[in-house]
Amino acid sequence: MNSHPREGCGIVAVYGHRDAPALLFHGLFSLQHRGQESCGIIVSDGEHVFSHRGMGVVASVFSPGTLEKLKGTSGIGHVRYSTTGGSSEANIQPFEISTRGSRLAIAHNGNLVNAAALRSRLERSGSIFQTTMDTEVIIHLLVKSRGKTLREKVCGVMQKLKGAFSLLIFSPEEVIAVKDPWGFRPLCLGRFAGGGADHLAQGHLQRPSAWTPGVAVHL
Repeated sequence: MNSHPREGCGIVAVYGHRDAPALLFHGLFSLQHRGQESCGIIVSDGEHVFSHRGMGVVASVFSPGTLEKLKGTSGIGHVRYSTTGGSSEANIQPFEISTRGSRLAIAHNGNLVNAAALRSRLERSGSIFQTTMDTEVIIHLLVKSRGKTLREKVCGVMQKLKGAFSLLIFSPEEVIAVKDPWGFRPLCLGRFAGGGADHLAQGHLQRPSAWTPGVAVHL
C-alpha cells in the first residue's frame, strides 16, 4: 500500500490583493495534502504575467527569493496529484499558453469522462497536444471557442464537459472559477477582512459564499 496522502489536486485563486503571490503560496501550503507531486503559481499585475512551477512540495519549489520575483495582485495556484496524465514536468499546473497576443492559464481538479472523445475530435481538427492531461483538452476548447469574451468562452466550453471538476481560468485581466453541475469537487469563495479582494480555494474559509454548482464565477 502507498503510505503517502492521496487526496487529489488542490487549486487556489486570489483576485485584487497586493499580496497575491504570498497568499497563493500559503493557500497551496494549506492544500498540500491534496497533492505532493508538483505545484505552480501564475500571477498578473494587470499588464505583466509572472509564473513559477516545479516538481515537489510547495516549500521546496517556492523559496523566499522565488516568491519575491512573482509580482501581481491576482493569480491562481495548483498542487498536483495525478489522476489523468503521468507525473512529469510537462504536466505541472497551472497549465499556461500564449494565444492571440495574450496569456491564458488553467488550474484543474477532477476528471473528465469524455476527455478522450474531446481530445480525438480536437486532434482531427488540427490541435496539437503537449501533455497527457485532460486539462489541456479544456484549454484547447477555450482557444477554439467563438465566444467574444473569456466568460462567454468558459460558459460555452462548460456545456461540452462531462465529469466532476473544479476549474480556475486565468488571464492577465481576470480570473474565472467554475464548478461542475454536480458540485462533486470542493470549491468555495470568500472575502478578506476589510473587503477589496476575493479568495477562492478548495478547503475551508471563514464565512464562505453559497455557490450553485454548474455556475461560472467572475472574480
